[in-house]
Amino acid sequence: MSVATPYFDQLFADNDDPWAFRQRWYERRKRALTLAMLTRPRYASIFEPGCANGELSAELAPRCDRLLCCDTASAAVALARGRLLGFAHAQVQQSRLPEQWPQGQFELIVLSELCYYLDADDLGALIDRALTSLAPNGQVLACHWRPPIDGCPQTAEQVHALLHERLAMPLVARHHEHDFLLDLWSRDATSVATLEGLR
Repeated sequence: MSVATPYFDQLFADNDDPWAFRQRWYERRKRALTLAMLTRPRYASIFEPGCANGELSAELAPRCDRLLCCDTASAAVALARGRLLGFAHAQVQQSRLPEQWPQGQFELIVLSELCYYLDADDLGALIDRALTSLAPNGQVLACHWRPPIDGCPQTAEQVHALLHERLAMPLVARHHEHDFLLDLWSRDATSVATLEGLR
């Protein structure tokens, strides 16, 4: 069974940064690596589900023309909206996924520290919705903590294996460490060097 919304509401009940995204070097470094994995300097549209308090969102915003974020916890949504106040092209919704997947098409979907909270059926449904809304040149980036998390129905390895199988797209960039997995799939597998005429 997927982790229910009250779990996330409780995390944010008395804490505006329950995972210490702002304080921990681990988190700041992981965000930098996540952004460095992106093979394009800018995207027309990015969707970031499970945005939490918007720390990664604020770094994705300068890289796109339109940013849509969502979270299931109302407090997280309020915090992310505050974090993104300076970006007129950014929007934050309260949504429970996969059921409330947004309308529209996205060039990049960022699944950061989200998918192991979903059981296999819900993750499969989320992947199906992602594929339906992904632009013809679209990309999916996934980043997940490797150690098991109490109460989570899946591990990072299970999540990334299912993503690789169900997305059925070329894996164009990969960075795996002891602590986390970071993968980027793309419908267009052309390398950055080739795009810039270097090959």
